[in-house]
Amino acid sequence: MRMEDVDTARSRKELAKLALEDLRWLGLDWDEGPDVGGPSRPYTQSERLAMYEAALVKLEQAGRLYPCFCSRAELAAVASAPHGLGSEGPAYPGTCRSLTLEQQAERSLHKLPSVRFAVNARPTGFDDGVAGPQRIAPGAGGDFIVKRADGLFSYQLAVVVDDAAMGITDVLRGADLLDSTPRQLQLYEALELQPPRFAHVPLLFGPDGKRLAKRHGGISLAALRESGTAPEQVVGWLAFASGLIDKHEPIRASELVEHFKLDRIPRIGMTVTDDMLKRLLG
Repeated sequence: MRMEDVDTARSRKELAKLALEDLRWLGLDWDEGPDVGGPSRPYTQSERLAMYEAALVKLEQAGRLYPCFCSRAELAAVASAPHGLGSEGPAYPGTCRSLTLEQQAERSLHKLPSVRFAVNARPTGFDDGVAGPQRIAPGAGGDFIVKRADGLFSYQLAVVVDDAAMGITDVLRGADLLDSTPRQLQLYEALELQPPRFAHVPLLFGPDGKRLAKRHGGISLAALRESGTAPEQVVGWLAFASGLIDKHEPIRASELVEHFKLDRIPRIGMTVTDDMLKRLLG
């Protein structure tokens, strides 16, 4: 269990504590984590900043970083141009990549820069455990930020450093992060680290076609706990919705271990009907 609070402006300790309580209520447990310790401590990203800074030094020495002085307005103009978008937003056009040292020095007098990673010009390919073989065009998404102008490290850099340091072999996450994977694979290569295997599972969508979220009712774990819903009811609902069991029935998280197989998970997202929501909410 790792607490990813690298964005300190949006992270609160009381919410982190609640998240651990919710997961334990659901029936999940972990051998290592911020509340139990372990050989890869610390398990809270805000306590691992020195490791991210060391990774930046290595990338800098390899010539893969450059300062970016682009304003929000300039990036917004890029975002308004027609192009395909994923979770990572519009491709960065490389505006600051070719600045001379003199130009960088002059601009730094007026604005603190962010730090961008210069992607290479080769295509990125990997075999996803759910989505199948992926081949991403050279430089897709453009150079990306690894440290913001306000000093906060990016998610991309932090998870790569942490996963490698903690010996993570398999990453299973939502399909909305599929287009993050090529960026992370480039970081693994540049840092000379071994990447894990990736599997991206489809999202659940509400009756309105939007990603299932709080707007669809009291479906947060905290709300379900407070309503008196049994954790087995929630686990069974999630297992059925994700294809791990054939019918909706209460089941403990520990009982699902033997049922878990990646090939049971559909490759496209499921739309959760009003009837399914009623079953979850009782």
